[in-house]
Amino acid sequence: MKFFDRESEIALLRDIREKASVSARFTVVTGRRRVGKTQLIKRALEDRPYLYFYVARKSEKDLCAGFQRQVEEVCKIPAFGTVERFEDLFRVLLEHSKRETISVVIDEFQEFYRVNPSVFSAMANLWDDAQKESKMNLVVCGSVNRLMQKIFRDDSEPLYGRNTASIPVDPFRVSVLKDILSSYKPNYSPDDLLSLWTMTGGVARYVEQLMDDGSFDRESMLKSVFKKGSSFLDEGIAVLVQEFGKDYGIYFSILSAIASGRTEYSQIKNDVGTEIGGFLQKLERDYRLIRRKLPIFSSARGKNSVYEIDDCFFRFWFRFIWKYQYLKELQRFDALQEIAARDFSQFSGPALERYFRWKFTEEKRYTRMDGWWDRRGENEIDLVCEDELAGKLDFYEVKRDRVRIDLAKLRAKAVAFLAKNPELSERQLDYAGLSLEDL
Repeated sequence: MKFFDRESEIALLRDIREKASVSARFTVVTGRRRVGKTQLIKRALEDRPYLYFYVARKSEKDLCAGFQRQVEEVCKIPAFGTVERFEDLFRVLLEHSKRETISVVIDEFQEFYRVNPSVFSAMANLWDDAQKESKMNLVVCGSVNRLMQKIFRDDSEPLYGRNTASIPVDPFRVSVLKDILSSYKPNYSPDDLLSLWTMTGGVARYVEQLMDDGSFDRESMLKSVFKKGSSFLDEGIAVLVQEFGKDYGIYFSILSAIASGRTEYSQIKNDVGTEIGGFLQKLERDYRLIRRKLPIFSSARGKNSVYEIDDCFFRFWFRFIWKYQYLKELQRFDALQEIAARDFSQFSGPALERYFRWKFTEEKRYTRMDGWWDRRGENEIDLVCEDELAGKLDFYEVKRDRVRIDLAKLRAKAVAFLAKNPELSERQLDYAGLSLEDL
């Protein structure tokens, strides 16, 4: 798949590189695994020579041997003996950067925890000493969010506060997904687009795999995901076990419960069979995989809350792959595909609501939006969207099929909403339906 989007991030990385010619810059590129951080960095810096260090799980001596060869070739630095510690190599680069601007990319940066954790304190000391005279453009990224957060946001860590910029890399926006799909299938249907969104959440690697596999509609996408040898089948384990560490079993049980529709705290706890409060907090705050969802305009301390997986791909993976691991072990890929095909329309309903939230966010249409429901579960509104600046409040019912939208019922539910939130009654109110036709 060709390279799409990321214009603003590329421009920012190149602007930082220019500023490094005056004084050193230290940029941390963040984002969930598979979102395209490495490809973005390479794309931004490819127009000039740069150093790219991949921190594999090797000995420090072996890593440095490979890094040193690259330094000698790219920076034209004559051989300077055998370097066995990254600290010594980084010192050479900082000295070189006092004479000439260089860009240094360190990928899988968190792996220094396994190679030699003292690297972080050594880098901090060297950076502090050389930063004022250096013209290094240092860019680091990593795939284990938990460890990257610890390295740069934990005030007890040596590199805390050292980075001069942090660039988040998000999944593709919905408009970019449209561009991608239309470049492969110009006459794509709304259901094709929703299927791509529901299965990938706009994560670059997953989109690329489906496009490269020639999977442009729901049926072919499901075949691609559930065929023998598909990387999708083990993706949740590959990505999350490393994130969660030894407690991954509990985290997987929580995510599986939520994906299966047990979204209230008590329901999740009963499914998991142990206290889950701390795990839920980490899943939301540290891993950003779930969110505690409250009716819009409710107090943050409200008890009428539910949990949802805040990542489309993992919501799909836990619902259709992890839940049926026994079928995978039996190599019943046909059965897995049949189950997903059978349940997909119902499953994609909430994904459609999420799609419109992302769409409206991209369009900067509202200042606040979310769903609303009452405590008894008698009234529920899919999307309540506020434009505080214009004094507007829009109510939406979201259905795959437009003929199922009932605006009269939506208005009745809005009456119940306004009874709970009377201070909003003076807003300009509007009521509408959203369906596949509006994608």
